[in-house]
Amino acid sequence: MTEFILHDETSAPEESKPLLENSKAAFGRLPGLHRVMAESPALLEGYQTLHRLFQNSSFDKDELTVVWQAINVENECHYCVPAHTGIAKQMGVDDEITNALRDETPLPTAKLEALRTFTLKLVRQNGFVADEDVQAFLDAGYTHQNILDVILGYSQKIMSNYTNHLARTPVDKVFEKFAWSKTDKAA
Repeated sequence: MTEFILHDETSAPEESKPLLENSKAAFGRLPGLHRVMAESPALLEGYQTLHRLFQNSSFDKDELTVVWQAINVENECHYCVPAHTGIAKQMGVDDEITNALRDETPLPTAKLEALRTFTLKLVRQNGFVADEDVQAFLDAGYTHQNILDVILGYSQKIMSNYTNHLARTPVDKVFEKFAWSKTDKAA
């Protein structure tokens, strides 16, 4: 197994140091994911930019969480599922939504379920979503902008999920209580 460095402000490449400072200012600490990504200043900057853009997209806090966690669970990200569980709590997302996403059980509203369904179709079908599935998403009350914003959220999650798979990023201490694995849910 190749070991990835968990950088900090002293070990990171020069171009990553201000990006880590941004992370520390935003989160009050250095998330493990950002510490790993710091090895590639371009990846860390891209991730931070997509994160900011997605948070300011057409989705509310519940919808952001549905897109993030549907992808995290689908990609079996041992780091992102607990992290986004904690983030959802900080954002004031109802635990019923978070638990349904983590456990892959029905969401509390048909509209949120339509968002999860569309997001998973996009992921599983590599963007080749059938016209009738797109129409079902639009009929649920979403828009063409929402479709494109799901792609934005997915782009961010590819960066984090795949980095965590390769680096086996340790779950941050603050999120350890939200530990998750797909095999636990299948048992």
